[in-house]
Amino acid sequence: MTPALSAFIIVLTSLNIAGAVWLMLSMRKRSGEEPGPSSETTGHVWDGDLGEYNNPLPRWWLWLFFISVAFAIAYLFLYPGLGNYAGRLGWSSVGQHQEQQRVSATQAEQLLAHFAGKSVAELRNDPAALVIGRNLFANNCAVCHGSDGHGNPGFPNLSDQDWLYGGTPEQLEATIAGGRSGMMIPWQVALGNDGVENVMAYVLSLSGRSVPAGDVAAGKQLFATNCVACHGEDGKGNQAIGAPNLTDHTWLYGGSVDAVRASIANGRQGQMPAQLERLGPQRVKLLAAYVLSLGAGGSSGAAAR
Repeated sequence: MTPALSAFIIVLTSLNIAGAVWLMLSMRKRSGEEPGPSSETTGHVWDGDLGEYNNPLPRWWLWLFFISVAFAIAYLFLYPGLGNYAGRLGWSSVGQHQEQQRVSATQAEQLLAHFAGKSVAELRNDPAALVIGRNLFANNCAVCHGSDGHGNPGFPNLSDQDWLYGGTPEQLEATIAGGRSGMMIPWQVALGNDGVENVMAYVLSLSGRSVPAGDVAAGKQLFATNCVACHGEDGKGNQAIGAPNLTDHTWLYGGSVDAVRASIANGRQGQMPAQLERLGPQRVKLLAAYVLSLGAGGSSGAAAR
């Protein structure tokens, strides 16, 4: 706040207080004065003979106002309220917030110290650790993966046995800590409409499905030329790079004909943000333990889609 603005606020506040005191003093009830027919009125008359008297306020009412003004003056002396004046006590909302953060951080460190040195696999079997992990999940992950971990279109289901990057405790910890970035490039321009339809027909055939359009044999040839580098010759994916398994019935962006066609033609991009810097290593382990407890913690890890 500039000095000029600070001075303006101080002067304006002081004038308001002084004006309130003057108004109350002018309204004091003079001793011995009683309202009556000859008392001064405001000039307002209702129903022909009902007038409004201009009498002073009762003393007890005025004292309440005086007490309020005294409280305001004391408050402005002790706490910030007059421009740049910080108050005698030196209190500030920022300082209070920072102190609360320090207290919360100390309490959290004391709570997390109980789980220090334990692996994700050990924490998975610790009920107290899972309670904390569940709270961390609700605050940081549920918006994408759902409160039950069942996922949403474009966000993996964490309660099954399908994993893009592997489902071991170590792999889960690495995923949460460092995040993941996946990309499926668009093939519309390279393959054309017929090529997209043929590849789609072949991809769906890998999981036992068939579609009326598209040539499966031609799609297989295109798949061998363009897709095996990521998805493998058998279409079962590659967890090292997060390439999905195409031979099951789990689809990250949906397994309908239109959804698969859109994935091939337009590509997909997904990102799991890294959590290590925000949460710290101990919270990451607790979160990984909770994800394992959802029932998905296997090491086979067919890639989730």
